[in-house]
Amino acid sequence: AHMWFGDLVTLRWWDDIWLNESFAEYMGYQICSEATRFTDTWTDFGVARKSWGYDADQRPTTHPVAPENVDDTASALLNFDGISYAKGASALRQLVAWLGEKDFLAGINTHFARHKFGNAALADFIDSLASATERDVHAWADAWLRTTGVDTLTPTVTAGENGTCALTVDRAGSRPHRVAVGLYDQDLGADEGRLTLRERLDLDIPQNAPLPVGKRPALLLLNDGDLTYAKVRFDAASFDTVRTSLAGLPDPLTRAVVWNALRDAVRDGELAPLAYLEAARAHLPHERDLAVVQGVLAFAGTHIADRYLTPGQRPGGLALLAALCRDLIRRTEDGDNPGLRLIAVRHFIDVAAHPDTIAAWLADGTVPGGPELDPDLRWRVLARLAVLGATDEDAIAAELDRDPSATGQEGAARCRAALPGEESKARAWDAMFASDDLSNYLFTATAQGFWQPEQADLVRPYVARYFQDAPAVAARRGPAIADAAGRHAFPAHAVDPDTLRLGETCLTDADPAPALRRRLADHLDDLARALRVREGQEGQEGQGGQDGQGD
Repeated sequence: AHMWFGDLVTLRWWDDIWLNESFAEYMGYQICSEATRFTDTWTDFGVARKSWGYDADQRPTTHPVAPENVDDTASALLNFDGISYAKGASALRQLVAWLGEKDFLAGINTHFARHKFGNAALADFIDSLASATERDVHAWADAWLRTTGVDTLTPTVTAGENGTCALTVDRAGSRPHRVAVGLYDQDLGADEGRLTLRERLDLDIPQNAPLPVGKRPALLLLNDGDLTYAKVRFDAASFDTVRTSLAGLPDPLTRAVVWNALRDAVRDGELAPLAYLEAARAHLPHERDLAVVQGVLAFAGTHIADRYLTPGQRPGGLALLAALCRDLIRRTEDGDNPGLRLIAVRHFIDVAAHPDTIAAWLADGTVPGGPELDPDLRWRVLARLAVLGATDEDAIAAELDRDPSATGQEGAARCRAALPGEESKARAWDAMFASDDLSNYLFTATAQGFWQPEQADLVRPYVARYFQDAPAVAARRGPAIADAAGRHAFPAHAVDPDTLRLGETCLTDADPAPALRRRLADHLDDLARALRVREGQEGQEGQGGQDGQGD
């Protein structure tokens, strides 16, 4: 794909870098799904990549997929992000659904023929697409490529005659969407909780008239197949079905769309974080798609347990996740799904609240029943033991002797920074911010180990210091360290108004380097969102904010 957009036809300026990156991203997943045995690659995209775009597009630093003005190369480097990759690829996937694959391929081949071995801009690309269709591609490009933000699609189901109903979709946003609407019924001939696809209906949004859907389905799912880029909500009856029967959906991509909708609802304060964890506990033990399991566990651990739950809720959340991972480990004891077992082992290590089990794994060099601990798993266990105060400098040095590779050096730096002693924290901080000896990789590893929610009291004095020392090291050491200091060294666990106030003051008064400024703005927006989620949990009962919707 880069040979086509980049080499055969090259962008004129950085405003069109999205065609390089978005097109390669789109074609990579599409060709794998069509030409290899890995036919479920769009599930991985939906879980692992699309959320990157959604998150970036809801922050104040968002930008259009194809910005009209990119002042210089330094500005362009900041745009190699979830917008230029994941959102752009999602827009292209929607364009294919909207145009039809035949016309899309005809249009891009016209583009290559017209501009081969030369330079072209967005206008040239759109003109080539327009030559292959009667649809108004120019208006589509203005709506999709020149705007920012994520549309939200909300269903309303209205009862009609003879038990039938009709669907109206409310759109918060301005983009046109062509989506599939999945109608799912309870499978009465199978185990309880199994759902079967009755029909997928095509729908253009905004719609001209309500869409007849026949008898009311147990689950009505907007954007089934994940063909557009938008947040979706559920009507009340469908949300009840999701809570009881999510694992019973037959297609992993459909399940990914539902999990993403739940993820968005948590981030938007419409679903209690604990309700998401309860859904994971109920349905993930039955999941076989690796991308779905990895995506749900990653969001549950990194965002919900570490940021959205209050300190009082966090131990219960970690215990729930540990029990869930233990279930997955037990389920894979027969060796049937080693990939699933490896994911479960990794996340069990990350959420372990007591050291005994994982310390025994490290001593034995294996998880009972497999896998054997390779260097990656050994360093992962040792890092968690460091957080829990169940290892020391001697054990880290011994492990580094065992694995003196570059990866081992990073593992040791991460573990040393995670040790819960005042001297260990002081050494790690000085290594990051008082000296210039750490490489980019070792700086990142040290930053990843330093902040731990379990050690909030210990590292509290460093929160204010971060907003003084990070701008200084960014100015001194250049954009790569500036990015690392903003991305990895930010105290993301410190979800309180004081952290937000310190960060906003830093942005206003410290004049941080561009790369650090972008990362700080993103983290502060995420921090403000986490504060809203925490504040909104009072009185929530896990109803998803969707009670009665559509009735």
